Amino acid sequence: MSQISLSFPDGNSRDYPAGVTAAEVAESIAPSLAKRAISASLDGRHIDLQWPIDSSGAIAIHTLKDEAPALELIRHDFAHVMARAVQEIWPDVKVTIGPVRDYGWFYDFDRAEPFTPEDLGAIEAKMKEIINARNPVRTEVWDRERAVSYYKDRGEPFKVELIDRIPEGEDLRMYWHGDWQDLCRGPHLQNTGQLPADAFKLTHIAGAYWLGDASRPMLQRIYGVAFRNRDDLKAHLHMLEEAAKRDHRKLGREMDLFHMQEEAPGQIFWHPNGWNIYVTLQDYMRRKQRADGYVEVNTPQVVSRKLWEESGHWDNYQENMFIVEVDEEHAKTKTINALKPMNCPCHVQVFNHGLKSYRDLPLRMAEFGSCNRYEPSGALHGIMRVRGFTQDDAHIFCTEDQIEAETKKFIDFLAGIYADLGFEGWRIKLSTRPEKRIGSEESWDRAEAALGNACKAAGHDFTIFPGEGAFYGPKLEFVLTDAIGRDWQCGTLQVDPNLPERLDAEYVGADGHKHRPIMLHRAVLGSFERFIGILIENSAGKLPFWLAPRQVVVASIVSDADGYVAQVVEELRRAGIRAEADTRNEKINYKVREHSVAKVPAILAIGMKEVEERTVSMRRLDSQGSRTMTLAEAVAMLKAEATPPDLR
Repeated sequence: MSQISLSFPDGNSRDYPAGVTAAEVAESIAPSLAKRAISASLDGRHIDLQWPIDSSGAIAIHTLKDEAPALELIRHDFAHVMARAVQEIWPDVKVTIGPVRDYGWFYDFDRAEPFTPEDLGAIEAKMKEIINARNPVRTEVWDRERAVSYYKDRGEPFKVELIDRIPEGEDLRMYWHGDWQDLCRGPHLQNTGQLPADAFKLTHIAGAYWLGDASRPMLQRIYGVAFRNRDDLKAHLHMLEEAAKRDHRKLGREMDLFHMQEEAPGQIFWHPNGWNIYVTLQDYMRRKQRADGYVEVNTPQVVSRKLWEESGHWDNYQENMFIVEVDEEHAKTKTINALKPMNCPCHVQVFNHGLKSYRDLPLRMAEFGSCNRYEPSGALHGIMRVRGFTQDDAHIFCTEDQIEAETKKFIDFLAGIYADLGFEGWRIKLSTRPEKRIGSEESWDRAEAALGNACKAAGHDFTIFPGEGAFYGPKLEFVLTDAIGRDWQCGTLQVDPNLPERLDAEYVGADGHKHRPIMLHRAVLGSFERFIGILIENSAGKLPFWLAPRQVVVASIVSDADGYVAQVVEELRRAGIRAEADTRNEKINYKVREHSVAKVPAILAIGMKEVEERTVSMRRLDSQGSRTMTLAEAVAMLKAEATPPDLR
């Protein structure tokens, strides 16, 4: 039998017969390791302990202490155990797919009767029975004919369709958790008892179309979360409770910021309060961009199909575009246009207008570009996932030699904005060349090195994500961590030599010849809509004073104070503060409670004492007491707080 050589993380290596399993490798190292092993990695690929290893490579044996592989397996096995539990309780239910997702998994079922929240408790109890049974997990590779026959005999049409979608020649791997079987690529744990019975929870039920296609059957999706131990689960459930309290849709209603309605799916109706946030944030970004050397442009909303064909978006992005057909006067055929889903092709048109020299580079071109993209209705989520949005978009036209300096400058720019907006915790992901790509290896080497060097020069670490770059260039992604530990990918910087080539952008170099510029696609916020949603949830609606939509309410205690209330409001407004009066015939405690729910950061209570002394009684949001000061002191203090960070 032929031999293979396996190297270990400690640098040692051993020879084994070809076909050895990772379980056998673990046993050869130590029986105790074999008992604790859950999976392995071979040359970086996550593999099952039962799979045969036919070639030499670098191997690592994983246990439950290895967080990333352990969580992947735990959540994957829980999906299978949940599906088994459902079919044991309701044998007529058809199973489909159950992928791992953030913090857990989901599984889609075809069942005539709807699942209820009470059913989740019954499913959880059955899952614990299966875990306690410590059923072995085993796997086999089947040929296509046997697999199709198996699922047809058991009346599982969705599995038959999945097999039809698997390319010819690819292994069809079957897994058994006890006697329950499923089609799955794996890997999996070695027995159901390796699952932590006290570290999972089924969270909710939703509808989902089969394979995301609205023309296909509507299925029932059950979601679950799972962790390595009970404490991690409790921490996550607490985070979910906090997230529910901070939900921007709930706070949007309480603060009267916006609404959505069926007549405009995925589009936002901004109310005056919400629009105050939007405009204040946009004005801030405009000032920051101008100070950093950007020129601002504005490009059309409706653009001919011809440009989208030239840019490549028509072939690769058409399903996400809103098409506009126009009957032009005297034309024999309709003109086909599209609402722009992104700004970059239009920015190249601005660059191409007039001769450009190397002395014009780098050219930093910004636009608060309104874009429209089709999103399935099931994917829409408040103002965070919409069809109509505005990006803080910019494109930097530069030479290859300028990539590093411009990237470093952008990282510094982004860091300052995130700090101003209350986000100190963020990290950088560097996505490198994918398997399918254009351009020379040398050009990829230079671009990836430029981005990495720029991060170091800006004083920031980064994590490399191999193979996740675009087909034409590497990119940086900037991931924020909010107040309750959730991650949000917002900022990006993408190196692109491809679009300037497709749209014939060029400049005259120092040598007198024409050259292609490099485009750096970059954004800090991403879209204003989504970022405002993140800001609302991060702050639980208690936005920084300068961003608060209603900064001050001046509330009368008695009606005789109404005249002075009006004077106070006028003084505050003259100082540039968003102030309003509340002279309703209501008790002051009622007014304070109402405006506190609406997250007004400062309430000035005015009674006859304040009228006589020309003072105000200031109560801050979430504070228990109030502070009395002169009107001039209050105006000066609040004016300073209302000043945006870049103007202080």
